[in-house]
Amino acid sequence: MTATGPDAGPSSAGAGPVPPPDAAIDPLIRDAFLAACRAELQALKPGNVHVHAPGHRMTVADFEASAAAAAPFVARRGASVGRRVREGVEATFAAVGTNTNLGILLLSAPLAVAAERRAAALAQGRASPFRAVLGQVLAELGPGDARDVFAAIRLANPGGLGAAEEHDVRAEPTAGLMEAMRAAADRDSIAAAYAENFEALYRLGLPVIGALDHGAAILPDTVTEIFLTYLSALPDSHVVRKWGKTVAEEVRLSAAEYLQKRGSPGFEHSLLGWDSALKARGINPGTSADLTVATIFLHLIDGDK
Repeated sequence: MTATGPDAGPSSAGAGPVPPPDAAIDPLIRDAFLAACRAELQALKPGNVHVHAPGHRMTVADFEASAAAAAPFVARRGASVGRRVREGVEATFAAVGTNTNLGILLLSAPLAVAAERRAAALAQGRASPFRAVLGQVLAELGPGDARDVFAAIRLANPGGLGAAEEHDVRAEPTAGLMEAMRAAADRDSIAAAYAENFEALYRLGLPVIGALDHGAAILPDTVTEIFLTYLSALPDSHVVRKWGKTVAEEVRLSAAEYLQKRGSPGFEHSLLGWDSALKARGINPGTSADLTVATIFLHLIDGDK
């Protein structure tokens, strides 16, 4: 299976899925998803779209509209993981006509289902750690989820999407979604998140928020550090697919250098320069941005913090 990348060319926006009625939307999940998407846009993330600079024929407004369009479907009560992803992508294309958030939706959908399920259990006096509930959600993913997710990926048509020897999204799935994710885990960080019960978020992203705790608000500098932490630790899957492992490793090493320089005089100016250089080459570390949004979303909905 091949997954994300936010730089597929624009297409004509059309009618999307009918938004669920308010009573069918979990407001806490919806608001957390919107807050996570908006917080990520406020931060300087080299090579990606943010309030300091557009990029790759996309603007902050495109991502804001995408988040608003997808949020009701991410938060649809009782919906499966696959349905949340597919309808979120369909709504996004109806709103902006391009792929802005496939990776975000792939990561956020199981987190949303886990949050809904855990809240229901707590209301009945039963408590389980959030990550344990998340593991149950992932373990139960089946062929229906795979069909919906494969359809979403085909619609999004992410940059660098290639054929796969097994679980190719252009064909009907022959197994459940988890099997497809496990098969792709060695080449895609989002698939690895599924296969490893979101280990990277717990090991890399959430500790940054914990170390730079600002209370309810997650400041842009914290978001930038989360992004650089992912980019320096994991070769960005989207860069690997589009540009190859050598370029992805170059970007990873540069991110590690910038992470060491954070807080130094002229750091933001230097980071903006790298941002411009990456965009001039068409390099978009989109998977690292997706992981950043998902980390903020997890932080906001995980009651175990």
